[in-house]
Amino acid sequence: MADHGNSNRITREYLDSLLIETRYMDAAVPDIRCTLFGQTFASPIMTAALSHLDHFMFPGAAEALARGAKEAGAILWWGMAEEEEVSRLAGYGAPMIEIIKPYADRELIYRRIRHAEETGLLAVGIDIDHPFAEDGSPDRVDGQLMAPLGTAELADITRATRLPVIIKGVLSLQDTERCLSAGAGGLVLSHHNNRIGYAVPPLAVLPAIAEKVNGRVPLFADCEIQTGMDAFKALSLGAAGVCIGRPLMTAIKEDPEHGVRDYLLRANRELKKAMAYTGRATLADMDPTVIHRL
Repeated sequence: MADHGNSNRITREYLDSLLIETRYMDAAVPDIRCTLFGQTFASPIMTAALSHLDHFMFPGAAEALARGAKEAGAILWWGMAEEEEVSRLAGYGAPMIEIIKPYADRELIYRRIRHAEETGLLAVGIDIDHPFAEDGSPDRVDGQLMAPLGTAELADITRATRLPVIIKGVLSLQDTERCLSAGAGGLVLSHHNNRIGYAVPPLAVLPAIAEKVNGRVPLFADCEIQTGMDAFKALSLGAAGVCIGRPLMTAIKEDPEHGVRDYLLRANRELKKAMAYTGRATLADMDPTVIHRL
């Protein structure tokens, strides 16, 4: 029964319950290029904001992720890291987004954002879903105390940088409204790899959040996105991009040299197939009416 409320399993089951209807008439070869923050990228399929790969896997694993993202033309998201590591990974040339923890020392957030600006990152983000430990007390990560972020504080942060500030961990209309009012530049729908059990699957709330946002900022889908078909479902329901995480860790283990690149390119091909079979020529043609719940 230990797995009963596992949010990863619930999310996976929800993704698999979403079916597609085919539309072949007047279809065309798909173009999966996407535009975000004024730039055009090869695909809306990106890496998730992983972190500590060299510690949990092996030395060089983080570089393998950065190198593979560059070779696949994908955006590289990266999680908690020291400035030197962020600079090193950015040096591989993939457009990069750094996710910053909700440090209780707010000045540390500002310092990390200033470094991201100096490093030429595409955007920065903040994990709003990582302030608390398992017992609900303030969390501590790598010796740093965390604290929940307030709407007014977030507004101060977004005004203090020229970079888009993406908020990761949104799963409700309430947080959506407050993040938008604070000037968020994007939202990541995520339960942070089962950080809390029984979390609503990101794609279950995506349509309502997409309706509320109404194109003002991009939405990104996280958690259990594994394939191009998963990406197609998320994009059809309103996401501008999707983040693949743990499958890329497996790809690094199996093939440190080319695993990430090959996995991302395969996911791109799967996305193109799903778009071709449903009559979607570009990402602008994505349509929630092709998705049906089992």
